[in-house]
Amino acid sequence: MKPHDHYTRQIADAQSELKRVRQNITRISLLRVLLFTAGTAGIICLFHEEGWKIILTVCCTFLPFFILLKVHDRLFRRRDWLETVVRVNQEELQALAGDNSCFEEGNKYTNPEHEYTFDLDVFGKRSLFQMINRTCTCFGEKCLAAWMQHHLTDKSAIEMRQEAVRDLSVRPHFREQFRVTGLTCQGQATDGEEIRQWCESPAKYLHAAWVKAFVWGVPLVNGLLLAAALFHIAPMSWFGLSFMLFVIISFGIIKRATAVQENYGKRLKTLNSYARLIALAKNEKWEASAIRQLMDSLDIDGKSPAEALTQLSKELDRLDLRNNQLLYVILEGSIFFQLQQIVRIERWKERYGKQVIGWLSVVGELDALCSLATFAYNHPEYTYPAIADKPFRFQARNMGHPLMPPAQCVKNDALIPSRPYFLIITGANMAGKSTYLRTIGTNYLLACIGAPACCDALTLYPARLVTSLRTSDSLSDNESYFFAELKRLKRIIDMLNNGKELFIILDEILKGTNSTDKQKGSFDLIRQFMHLDTNGIIATHDLLLSRLAEQFPGNIRNYCFEADIKDNELTFSYRLREGTAQNMNACFLMKKMGIIIQED
Repeated sequence: MKPHDHYTRQIADAQSELKRVRQNITRISLLRVLLFTAGTAGIICLFHEEGWKIILTVCCTFLPFFILLKVHDRLFRRRDWLETVVRVNQEELQALAGDNSCFEEGNKYTNPEHEYTFDLDVFGKRSLFQMINRTCTCFGEKCLAAWMQHHLTDKSAIEMRQEAVRDLSVRPHFREQFRVTGLTCQGQATDGEEIRQWCESPAKYLHAAWVKAFVWGVPLVNGLLLAAALFHIAPMSWFGLSFMLFVIISFGIIKRATAVQENYGKRLKTLNSYARLIALAKNEKWEASAIRQLMDSLDIDGKSPAEALTQLSKELDRLDLRNNQLLYVILEGSIFFQLQQIVRIERWKERYGKQVIGWLSVVGELDALCSLATFAYNHPEYTYPAIADKPFRFQARNMGHPLMPPAQCVKNDALIPSRPYFLIITGANMAGKSTYLRTIGTNYLLACIGAPACCDALTLYPARLVTSLRTSDSLSDNESYFFAELKRLKRIIDMLNNGKELFIILDEILKGTNSTDKQKGSFDLIRQFMHLDTNGIIATHDLLLSRLAEQFPGNIRNYCFEADIKDNELTFSYRLREGTAQNMNACFLMKKMGIIIQED
């Protein structure tokens, strides 16, 4: 089924059920009002009648009333779920139409100093991140952003990620359930840091000497005194005195026990929301080895996170026994119960606390994988790249920019067959050079994070991507445009000198200096790249750079984007052509705008 048809059907089914649920909520609300009114009126009318009549009235009115309260709560939860299902699928229909505005932009990850994300519009409004992001947890969002900031460079790792994305992409119902569950039980952005601090914080009572003394001493002393009394070695009053003494001392523990119960109860509530996501994933039979490994990593001695959290819940529930005054006296006087439970609860954290961050990391990875899988599902025409195992290769057929509307997207090929090898792209203003560079870089990034690329076919070797397309000056750092670009280029050279394998994409080298310096510097820079045995693409207005192909005939190739002038009109095909550009359009455009150009 096509993505559009799937989302449309999901919306229709959810809206149909939602209508029934809302009707039931209304009916039950009216019925509750009637039951409450009837019960109240019945008690008033029968106040002076026999008791059994009042009891019967209560059983027939208020008992169903309280039962309907629980039914009402379930219906409200179901309503919230269905409303979220409708919203999620409507957002996907918007995305298919090219509107991703309802998804998180990732502005907080924007970094102009990053090796490629700023140049390629990876984060921000109408960015690649906004197009892909479907995460429903803070851990998933951070994981996806990290993948896009630090792409994979290992062939097997990319192929495993691709396998996981493929597996998830054919499970639209699981992805919907996962996202809706995450959104309806959504945690806070600070969950990760708070839980990490909680897990790493030392136990206050578990290893304290005075706690051990009470935990072991109280039952031992009481047991010895009771045995002595039973065997007439000591009077029973000694046991009674000891018993009451420990009850009195226990009053000093109440505030501490309450604080532990509240603190752990809050964490349990947060962790339970993420445990629901884990439980969903656990119930699936996965084909992808990467996801199976994630699932296996969750278990501790055969116990799943849900089982471990259930154990913590039971320990916290046992603390509620102290709310019964009779039980409080018996338990505190005999075994110092509150402190015993505090120790058991802290022992749970010592046993599982180190695993909790791992559980949440798995949730984040699953969440990020679901985003990539939804991206793949929404674009069935995209292709999973083949990953080469030997440097260097980049071969694309009919590659387009995923952020461009399909009707406006002109697709081109690309071929970098060996190392060292550079493409030099010349062409007029607005002819498509910069778009072509971003198309190459964006699809290269998609391939290296395990996602399908916007092309008919793609084979690449996953070297580290580095770009310089959008260097800017910095007034705050008192740094000129030219110096900022030099720093960027120096960083690239340093990385190459340190043995890094790079794929370099540059747009108009040394833009901030005069033409003579620019030309000489550009020639020398490209020669240095060739000697450093690297690969990349360079776009330039300087047609003389195309002469480098004569110096390196097997390692540099010239391509161009032409501006065609016909009948005094400027047109662009945005098609990549072999060779060096012949037509420039700056003077033509200036004339069209009424700016006088002196002819030679």
